[in-house]
Amino acid sequence: MIYDLIIIGGGPGGITAGIYAGRQRIKTLMITKDFGGQMAKKATEICNYPGFPSITGIELIEKFVDHLKCQQDVQIKTAEVLKVEPFDSAQGKNNFLITTTDNEKFQAKSVIISTGADPRPLEAKGEKEFIGKGVGYCVTCDGPLFKNKIVAIVGGGNAGFEAGLFMARYASKVYILEFGANVKADLQNQEDVKNTDKIEIILNAGVKEIKGEVFVNELVYEDQISKELKSLQVSGVFIEIGSQPSTSFVKGLVDFNERDEIKVDYETFATKTPGLFAAGDVNVGKYKQIVTAAGEGCKAVLAVYDYLRINKLL
Repeated sequence: MIYDLIIIGGGPGGITAGIYAGRQRIKTLMITKDFGGQMAKKATEICNYPGFPSITGIELIEKFVDHLKCQQDVQIKTAEVLKVEPFDSAQGKNNFLITTTDNEKFQAKSVIISTGADPRPLEAKGEKEFIGKGVGYCVTCDGPLFKNKIVAIVGGGNAGFEAGLFMARYASKVYILEFGANVKADLQNQEDVKNTDKIEIILNAGVKEIKGEVFVNELVYEDQISKELKSLQVSGVFIEIGSQPSTSFVKGLVDFNERDEIKVDYETFATKTPGLFAAGDVNVGKYKQIVTAAGEGCKAVLAVYDYLRINKLL
């Protein structure tokens, strides 16, 4: 079977693309290792998605998925994609062959990449050794394990502050470490943290090492002003310093910027390869928000529909 469209990724961009593809009667396969991406794993409370003054990431993604599953022309495959490559079939040229990590292969006339981004590692000494033993990247996943304990959040942006506010529900003390001289979180998040007596912000803090025996028990950082090494006695360290796109499986088919984000045409979200599109956090778009990812998923599918129709592939 050759699908009209294969969508790779099950975050807000990919799911919205699937919903619109179903509405357009485009024969579609969605391949995703899970649903939600960072929206489900890291968004503890969402207050800026239209129609929902307050909702958790998990609750919102459930509503997305329920809506997706109403589309009869969209099939869902739970898998991780290993490679996307051009493929000329007997039925026509310029198709794509998608191979998953379990070596299944699927053909499509067009592809939308919407795999989002993975948490960016800190690259500090001890970080890798203590992953799952006190080092984590998802407070909603692991935060409740640190009830009445002291934890550190590395990162002074919105993600770090929101993680700190979430952890204040469980931990006895929360440190937020910011490398620079000023935090980057929105004013509302800053105000909420100020009103929480469990959270302490440490500026000019460059994390050097995470220590422990079986589990984490210490974080060492350098004061960027005095160059003095200081330590915190903590049971957990959560890394919240941004993310990096999941794009390795399309190398050779797209152009990347210096952050490995996929370059696209901003009107259609088309890449340099005809029939290949990229929507959401995976591309070079400046603003990484749930609502913008969903909007890009919508636009990408409308562009796919035009591409398939103009090239007489529908």
